[in-house]
Amino acid sequence: MALAGLATLLMITGCVGGTPEQHRIRIATGSPTAVYYAIGSAFAEVVNQELPGLDASVLVTAASAENLNMIVNGTAEVGFTQADVQVTGGDPVPGTAALARVYDDLLHLVVRADSPIKRLQDLKGRTVSVGARGSGTGVTVSRLFAVADMSADGVVHQRELSLDDSILALSRGEIDAFFFSGGLPVAGIKQLSGEIGTRIVDLAAWAAPLRDAYSDVYVVRDVPTSAYRMPAVSTVAVPNLLVVSSSMPDDVAYDLTRLLMERRDVLAAAHPAAERLDLRTAIATLPVPLHPGAARYYKSVKP
Repeated sequence: MALAGLATLLMITGCVGGTPEQHRIRIATGSPTAVYYAIGSAFAEVVNQELPGLDASVLVTAASAENLNMIVNGTAEVGFTQADVQVTGGDPVPGTAALARVYDDLLHLVVRADSPIKRLQDLKGRTVSVGARGSGTGVTVSRLFAVADMSADGVVHQRELSLDDSILALSRGEIDAFFFSGGLPVAGIKQLSGEIGTRIVDLAAWAAPLRDAYSDVYVVRDVPTSAYRMPAVSTVAVPNLLVVSSSMPDDVAYDLTRLLMERRDVLAAAHPAAERLDLRTAIATLPVPLHPGAARYYKSVKP
């Protein structure tokens, strides 16, 4: 009986000495100069401060598509991803669930201020970064080129560069433009605009063709002058979700969702995109289902 009692005690404490066992929460984000990383880092700090049973850390990744793969294969517990990456083929990726809709990712097509590129079709024959392999940007751009009949080899000379490498390549004149999908403002793009002068090309006309061909998740959003101190435009946008494995324990999902909403001010201090976190819109994650633990939290705070 004494041995059984000792075994039970060790199971409760997790290790000799009475220190509780900590569960890893690896948060898959994106580039260190982009929005996912800023908000993810702030969220990890909040989790570590307020949930002593969890050990949160941030992973630098290629972003949405890679993050989703990491959730599926168990190399990350939480990940930011665009909704269009989740609904490839018409159905959400099996085995995943959402904690919240966080904000909208806006597709940026960035060129130099004096560039002759004024519309999407002007990219024909140009060298363009379409986002890193494994990024949500790459998924959205491939679909954009498809609906614009620009997918054939050689129509656009495509390079798969990360945000940081895209910024460097445009500043050196090695590419004519680059795409990046992210919440406003993207720090790297803002800094580049101040250094060399840039513009964002209006892509609003392509939201409807993308909806018709792929998914209703595509909408039009404005990029105001205040975001980058450049002329205001409208562009294609897609909801951004915080996703986890559907097998995550309900209590863990509940606590993560609670902190996400209750500490919005901390996350917004890390990046303004987090200001868009709202209880009414956070539950709008379809076609990706809410995790039961997240759903329980939202029901508990429903007026």
